[in-house]
Amino acid sequence: MFLDVAIGPHKSTFGSANRKVGQCIGLHEGFVNNGALCFFTESLMPEVTVELIQTGPEHAELIRNLYQYYAYESSDWEQEDVEADGRFYIHDEHLVRYWQDPQWSANLLLVDGYIAGFLLIEGSELPGIDALELADLFVLKRYRRKGIGRAIASQVLCSGEADWLVRFYDQDEVSQAFWRTVLDNLPRPVQTIELEDEPQLVSYLITRAALH
Repeated sequence: MFLDVAIGPHKSTFGSANRKVGQCIGLHEGFVNNGALCFFTESLMPEVTVELIQTGPEHAELIRNLYQYYAYESSDWEQEDVEADGRFYIHDEHLVRYWQDPQWSANLLLVDGYIAGFLLIEGSELPGIDALELADLFVLKRYRRKGIGRAIASQVLCSGEADWLVRFYDQDEVSQAFWRTVLDNLPRPVQTIELEDEPQLVSYLITRAALH
């Protein structure tokens, strides 16, 4: 996946700052992504370039490190404690699937070439749900309240021919507010669904056609 969101009048694939990050994580200026998504949108923020780049297995440690920040912020409603080494537990067998399963992907978020978060996409394995799941979207605090997360989520959920599943914890008031803003403004049909696997999660199905 390559999601290029140019916020403001200028748009580029890799500027000088982008090249620094690209070199650091093993990408280069001529990086060819194996996805097919490319978007362009405008907002009130001048001259900000937002990129979503699909990573490879060689970037697993980078995603693992960033996930620690996500785990910290969600630890209260997920009731997670750190391990003996002071880090939150990451299930490695689950992590590697982002580079093994063709429907799964771990995507790095860059803002003006600087690492700003990540987006994890999974193929839903719930009975009766044939959809991709926007599993985790994390934006570092410095880059929040700028419309970046909303722009990315909206464009991803409107992309391609797949239906999408979005789930979040009912206790997470920040996520509730964020997703209500995104889902209320999507041009695609959105339906609340009840799933029994984790009753504490609120679940929405976004479809590409009208629901009957």
